[in-house]
Amino acid sequence: MGSLPLTERPLDDREFAAAVAAVTNAFGDPTRRDIYLFARETPLGVTAAQVAQRFDLHPNVARHHLDKLAAGGYLDVHVERGAERGPDEPGRAGRPSKMYQVPDKALSTGLEFPGRRDELLITLLGRALALIPDDQAEAMAEQVGEDYGRTLAASMSPADGHRSFRTALHAVADALTAHGFAAHTEPRGGSLAIVSEHCPFGDAATQHPVMCAVDRGIVRGMLAGLYGDTTPATTASRAQGDEACVTSLS
Repeated sequence: MGSLPLTERPLDDREFAAAVAAVTNAFGDPTRRDIYLFARETPLGVTAAQVAQRFDLHPNVARHHLDKLAAGGYLDVHVERGAERGPDEPGRAGRPSKMYQVPDKALSTGLEFPGRRDELLITLLGRALALIPDDQAEAMAEQVGEDYGRTLAASMSPADGHRSFRTALHAVADALTAHGFAAHTEPRGGSLAIVSEHCPFGDAATQHPVMCAVDRGIVRGMLAGLYGDTTPATTASRAQGDEACVTSLS
């Protein structure tokens, strides 16, 4: 009686910082904020060409802003074929149009912080992992993360070619931040690495460090979809007492 449901409890300091990082990452650029508001005013979705025309941008720049919002989970992405987009941009039969759309929930309830973790499910997952040998549990966690990462990459760029390594890595960091990891890229050991300052799995990861393989898998899967095959390695882990989680790439 009187206690908040798990999904309604207040954010702790680290969760709040991660949520602020996610929103700042997505909306820190004034043009990107305006693009989001434009998409919000267009429930059927917008294309990069429409955004470029509206804000006098190069189409690649418009697509970069839209993909940044999509990586943060603020826009959904889908492909339409031969759709009429209005008198100024008629669709062409058989030619796909990549549409960026504000999710229905955001249209009805307003902008929200990224979803909080569900502690009950994470606790259940942790106990289930304890019943599996560590090497098998870690392999399974990484595979689940990789599959999810590939799905994220496909939703962001279903019809685009591969990106540069640096651009793809920044997109991965944006997606991890949107999922509560407060991630950024920085040089480490002569290459770029992804540094995550928050773990959305909380104490469950400390008790079961094999869960750290999930975000390593997400990095592998997203980079495979956006850039090409890489070999990510966890070189530091908050679950094992380090100040941040670091995923190095080779």
